[in-house]
Amino acid sequence: MKKTALVVLSIAALALAGCKDKPKTEAPSAGQQQGQAAQPGAAVPGGDPHAGMKAQEIPAGVGKKATVTQTMNSGGYTYVEAADEKGAKTWLALPETKVAKGDKIEYPETPALANFHSKTLNKTFEKILFIPGIRIEK
Repeated sequence: MKKTALVVLSIAALALAGCKDKPKTEAPSAGQQQGQAAQPGAAVPGGDPHAGMKAQEIPAGVGKKATVTQTMNSGGYTYVEAADEKGAKTWLALPETKVAKGDKIEYPETPALANFHSKTLNKTFEKILFIPGIRIEK
């Protein structure tokens, strides 16, 4: 009986010792708690999933051509209103980039998002395309 009790206690002690090693996690820093990623592009619960995202240059010939009629930056994004050759205007949103009114651009066509409300601009866009970047013609 003593031998059985000793074996059971030994197994229980080993099992408990093995369970003590929990994965080590670091407490989020104050910046991370406010929604700022520690590294560019790192996901933080409740933070901006696009933080640290950089605009991509679009290769020539793969997109739609237009002329910038308006531009504004807000919340890490650049909002561009662009008019095509026929004068049809389209709003674009992309990671913050330098672009000016009158610039000739090329952008990839993506499905439009209807009635998008930008909290940082306090503006609702009837139709807007979220794109990874533009190519500015030189």
